[in-house]
Amino acid sequence: MPEFPESFAQDFDRLLRWRRDVRRFRPDPVEGALLESCLASFSLAPSVGLSEPWRIVSVASRGARASALANFEAANARALAGYDGEKARLYAGLKLSGMREAPVQLAVFCDEATTKGAGLGATTMPEMRRYSVVAAITQFWLKARIEGLGVGWVSILDPARLAADLQVPESWHLVAYLCIGWPEEAADTPELERAGWERRQGGIELLER
Repeated sequence: MPEFPESFAQDFDRLLRWRRDVRRFRPDPVEGALLESCLASFSLAPSVGLSEPWRIVSVASRGARASALANFEAANARALAGYDGEKARLYAGLKLSGMREAPVQLAVFCDEATTKGAGLGATTMPEMRRYSVVAAITQFWLKARIEGLGVGWVSILDPARLAADLQVPESWHLVAYLCIGWPEEAADTPELERAGWERRQGGIELLER
């Protein structure tokens, strides 16, 4: 097993602190080679039964992006209607996606029908395939942060509508819509916390049974 020096441990802790959900991007393009380098982190990610169920769609055309943005705006309006009072005021002022500015946008799916891995670990817990995709996204996110890129995860979407618009197989389930680019600003505190929406609890309560 390789040994990691204390300096690496400190840098890794700093990386975790600076892995932020970015929603404000500069318009500068991201070089294809840099994006490919970050995407290579998927091949190192753990997956249940080595199923590697992630499927990635680059949302690049004007039409595809317009459909995705319209999807977000409709879902966001429905979400806002679910709040009232101070929460509604706060919600209305939040910037919840960078879909208008981000130069790179990826839709990440889980292939629920993959035969790779022969069902090991997914027969009893099929949701493990989706968890595997989340683990891969986390590795990608950290690699992107190391390269100076920001990543924003848009979850205010109708996943069935997005899948239909992107014309993906029926067995693909949307896990994440990612906006990627150069951050407009740098902050090690979550934007939602700075906006007064919620506070990070901090610390973990370990239960014993």
